Amino acid sequence: MMTGRVYCCSSFLQVHCVMCSSENVHAASRHDRLYSRPFIESFEETPMLVAVLTYMGYGILTIFGYLRDFLRHWKIERCHIAREREEQQDFVPLYQDFENFYTRNLYMRIRDNWNRPICSVPGEKMDLMERVSHDFNWTFKYTGRVVPDVINLGSYNYLGFAENQGPCADAAAQITMTYGAGVASTRQEIGNLDRHEEMEKLVAKFLGLESAMAFGMGFATNSMNIPALVGKGCLILSDELNHASLVLGARLSGSTIRVFKHNNMQSLEKLLREAIVHGQPRTHRPWKKILIVVEGIYSMEGSIVRLPEVIALKKRYRAYLYLDEAHSIGALGPRGRGVVDYFGLDPRDVDVLMGTFTKSFGAAGGYIAGKRELIDYLRSHSHSAVYATSMSPPVVEQIITSMKCIMGEDGTTIGCDRVRQLAENTVYFRKRLREMGFIIYGNNDSPVIPMMLYMPAKIGAFGREMLKRNIGVVVVGFPATPIIESRARFCISAAHTRDMLNRVRRQFHGSKRQCFTSEWLWRPSAWGDS
Repeated sequence: MMTGRVYCCSSFLQVHCVMCSSENVHAASRHDRLYSRPFIESFEETPMLVAVLTYMGYGILTIFGYLRDFLRHWKIERCHIAREREEQQDFVPLYQDFENFYTRNLYMRIRDNWNRPICSVPGEKMDLMERVSHDFNWTFKYTGRVVPDVINLGSYNYLGFAENQGPCADAAAQITMTYGAGVASTRQEIGNLDRHEEMEKLVAKFLGLESAMAFGMGFATNSMNIPALVGKGCLILSDELNHASLVLGARLSGSTIRVFKHNNMQSLEKLLREAIVHGQPRTHRPWKKILIVVEGIYSMEGSIVRLPEVIALKKRYRAYLYLDEAHSIGALGPRGRGVVDYFGLDPRDVDVLMGTFTKSFGAAGGYIAGKRELIDYLRSHSHSAVYATSMSPPVVEQIITSMKCIMGEDGTTIGCDRVRQLAENTVYFRKRLREMGFIIYGNNDSPVIPMMLYMPAKIGAFGREMLKRNIGVVVVGFPATPIIESRARFCISAAHTRDMLNRVRRQFHGSKRQCFTSEWLWRPSAWGDS
């Protein structure tokens, strides 16, 4: 039996999915009627030997870190940038000592894998500015050389609308000549343009809801609007892997927060039952509101929310549902209308539908959609609406044009073709990586594809080896992930051609020889436990 957890939801898969344990299939089979399509997610647990070796790797790095700090204290270590200046010693430290320790001795070793500056459109390919470091990654110097045509597997450019030519770019350029680049005011003062009104009506139509409201920043859409919806005496039930913006918004609201296991409906239902039975702490009064907060696609796990089951629980216990579609809008569903469209559900069953324009639409900002009463309330109570400057006109036009493209209102099939191409690229790339023996997390239809690396040395080695082969990838480690679940994350785009994906796949063989020194380190599940 395969070590790990795989969720399947369909009668066909219950019979034919040999990867699933009987317990998992049985747990999912109760909800088959809620799903109109197969739902498969796999998360292979870290093998014990790999976990031990990973902890040993971090342990060795920690020991050498303390040794280097000792050498720096006595000014034997050459790189003195890691220590505070003498004139700063009497000041109260701004950060905790461990945070400084981790940054000095672990993060700095592989810092060159992040914050790489690009000097082109972040499309299917991009140009990188070459940089070097002569002080162990504490500072970088630019060589003046450009690394051209790097295959971009890191940007959230799901539908390929991040481009500097075509109808979207032309429309944004034209609107800039008419309205300028900035509004210099809030929506409630004199920063409300006719293009803002048109965009919000189009978003509501696109989502199939009564009304919608747009905001200039995706992060602030969550962090500033959740406090406007719930407060003291309310309960927020949050998925343990929710984005930092959702976590911040929940904390700022002053509500009681309880966390349920990722995509685990048994855990969520248990919390709902306890909330109904026991009520608020001490007083045991009923909660004013119970808000379930989930995401459409989880950007680190590549998993898709079990939305039909969440909606069923929400209706059964009379709770409210807040759905963050930042990564799923445009990237899922036959019409590109997100996870609601993916499952064929009624968008009116979601009380607060949030999303961003920063990914599939190639723009900036976010939106909240729902009933007209909800949106009217937010227009006067949301800090992000009252105090933030209006969205830039060219950004608004980029959103309008790309959304009409997806809806087919531009008179072409470009949008539909891109939605279909993204789905094909996602399934193809995931399938090929699994055939090569890599451990892949998430849902089969998620364009976010995490590939497990585990050990700290592999994080830097994999990112550097990929860049040598003109492939730009995102590598992620602790503390952004659990300490034994470091990974590389690929974001597939409709702009990627099959030749590009095949080229990336072929280059993995070379990087495997460099980063994965033996077969048992490369594919732990190949030890015979299947």
